[in-house]
Amino acid sequence: MNQQQAIATDRTPQQKRAAVRRHLVRQLLVELVLPLGGYYALRAAGVNPWLALVAPALLTVPFLAYSAIRQRRIDMVALFTLSMIVVGTAMSMVTGDPRTLLVRDSWIFGVLGLWVLATLFTRHPFMRSAARTIVTVKIGEEGYRQWDARWDNDSRFRRQLRVLTAVWGLGFALDAVVRVVLAYTLPVDSVPLVSTLQWLVVLGGLFVFHYAYVTKHGLKV
Repeated sequence: MNQQQAIATDRTPQQKRAAVRRHLVRQLLVELVLPLGGYYALRAAGVNPWLALVAPALLTVPFLAYSAIRQRRIDMVALFTLSMIVVGTAMSMVTGDPRTLLVRDSWIFGVLGLWVLATLFTRHPFMRSAARTIVTVKIGEEGYRQWDARWDNDSRFRRQLRVLTAVWGLGFALDAVVRVVLAYTLPVDSVPLVSTLQWLVVLGGLFVFHYAYVTKHGLKV
């Protein structure tokens, strides 16, 4: 299949965009609105910082489980995130220090960055696996299989996915370093908001690069 050729699908461009928007809105609610809004709502109600940090994170567990059941497969990225939430929460229980729980996010993104970079040496670099959800949402399982089949016979496709994987891995690692600095230099109640804002800046930069790269190299579906 020509690299610039669109994968055949009976979905219109409007339907593809609508499906992606729904998916991104769900992720935004679970990964940003719930933990950040929950933290400040609990703090406003007088809950101590430790519990206010733990409770919203644990509330994401049912959403991840529901997604796995509905899709009848386990999202490896979601599973990894869930594992780090559990580990980070356990760490905070041992120390009882809210700042340790704040640094948990640094561990999550630092380990995630290293894991993403490590996948460069496998047949399934992070971006090949992570793209499955978005590609499937846009063009279905059969369309995804056609898109993914290029891995076996297109060296440029393999190189491009590895470039994207490397950029995302480095972005996550850089974010982890910034989060550590913020967690130990800012007041406890300021850290969730400031670290979320800086993460949005990092994430925005990654998405801008990602969109420009996939558009230039014909990876969009």
